[in-house]
Amino acid sequence: MASIKLSVERLTEGLYIKLPLQWTDHPFLLNHFKIKDQQQIRLIKNLGVKYVFLIPEKSDVEPRSPESQSEAISEQESQFLDRQAEKLWQEKQGRITRLKNYKRKLQRCEKSFGRSMAQLRSIVGKIKSRPVTAIKEAELLVEEMVEALLEADNVALHLMNDGKENEDVYFHSLNVAIISMMLARSCGMSQEEIKNIALGALFHDMGKLKVPTAITRKATPLTEPEENYLKLHTKYSLDLANLADDFPEAAKPILYQHHEMLDGSGYPKQLKGDQIDIKAQLVAVVNAYDNLCHPQDHNKARIPYSALSYLFKNKRKQYNNDHLGLLIKLMGVYPPGSVVQLSNKQLGLVISVNSESLLYPNVLLYDPSVPSNEAPIIDLEENNLRIEQAIPPHKLPEQVHTYLNPRIRISYYFDPDD
Repeated sequence: MASIKLSVERLTEGLYIKLPLQWTDHPFLLNHFKIKDQQQIRLIKNLGVKYVFLIPEKSDVEPRSPESQSEAISEQESQFLDRQAEKLWQEKQGRITRLKNYKRKLQRCEKSFGRSMAQLRSIVGKIKSRPVTAIKEAELLVEEMVEALLEADNVALHLMNDGKENEDVYFHSLNVAIISMMLARSCGMSQEEIKNIALGALFHDMGKLKVPTAITRKATPLTEPEENYLKLHTKYSLDLANLADDFPEAAKPILYQHHEMLDGSGYPKQLKGDQIDIKAQLVAVVNAYDNLCHPQDHNKARIPYSALSYLFKNKRKQYNNDHLGLLIKLMGVYPPGSVVQLSNKQLGLVISVNSESLLYPNVLLYDPSVPSNEAPIIDLEENNLRIEQAIPPHKLPEQVHTYLNPRIRISYYFDPDD
């Protein structure tokens, strides 16, 4: 939007302005905002700036005329303004401290995610030649993840870094396991049930290792024979699990039934309703969500918001509605990875969501006056902002896309909110 250089003497309530300062050089939360009262005007003047940038399209009024006289400020008013400025500075320092702590938490989460990915790669590498060893290692991985999941009352789901394209099977399996575990927790399932769901989810697509990569990585529509070959992966996953005597029986239906649908339109047995194991029903919903976000043809990928909306509007007859509703509550109306426009017209990237505040996730803001590695992450509810719409990343201007860096591969991990 076009901006106009405006003397601070012409400021009035209702103008939308941008400060000519770095984010760390003033006490306001954002570099640009709509002026709401005379106190803000006086605080701006106390910053020592001679001008600001006016954005007319977002302003409610015209600036004051150049001839109008500014009111004198009494000593008492000046002291009050100083106290208010100090209060704002303290609040902002608190926000900066929380932001640093939040980013440290994200770094811990990234490390945990990286360790889990490395373990999963090792497990997959052994699944054919040493299935017993692979399954024992998978059980240890699941044990660690379940302990992390259950050790706090409130667990946040975070957006992770991109994965490599040739590692889709790892990221998909870990994604489905992570979200399925959190969904099982939301359902009130026991620790043992959560472990079985996590193990089944980790191995649900391992049968694809026995399907030619020309099929599993084909971006164009599969032929009918290719489609039938791909559908065999549910059988192959179960075959791999059966190579180890101690693979939990309770987890096996997940391997074989995660593509069954409640209306009987799924495969391999066209099971209906209660014929499908409840744990397989849960993983099926999560599997469908992640597949919508990451199809083989990346041009058909849906943004997280659109994927959830599609499942809710079009697939309620095929998937367990309780699980689908809880998935939406868990992921939030705007899941991590969503590019959004806020009520102040600012753009941002949702990086984490808490199930207690579905409409108010944590958003990394696009602000070209702040370096991208220092971009503020804000809690929308705390800042009286709301999301107006989700935006497909390909529709972003290039500079915004580069700054926010929306992921092609959206992966998640949790961290106890301690």
